Amino acid sequence: MTLAMDPAGAEIRALKQITNWRGKRVLEVGCGDGRLTLRLAGFGPDKIIAFDPDPKLIRTARKSLPEKYKEKIQYRVGNAEHVKQKADQFDIVIFSWVL
Repeated sequence: MTLAMDPAGAEIRALKQITNWRGKRVLEVGCGDGRLTLRLAGFGPDKIIAFDPDPKLIRTARKSLPEKYKEKIQYRVGNAEHVKQKADQFDIVIFSWVL
């Protein structure tokens, strides 16, 4: 059985309505294979740093990163317990399907 994440698009619609993403700096915690990251990039943020503790998932995310987002998205291996980012470096922090 294939798992379809958000087949009706409710998650992405809700996230789009929550705030103005255009020009923002986003930190995505637990990005997995980049499923949501690419959708967030379409909202127009300036920068997304997305991380996950699983190196395999980060490799998958990097391989599927479209050329048009290569300057906008950075995928990193890491976890939320050891985030080495300054608090004022981001406008939005998102956790989705992490727990």
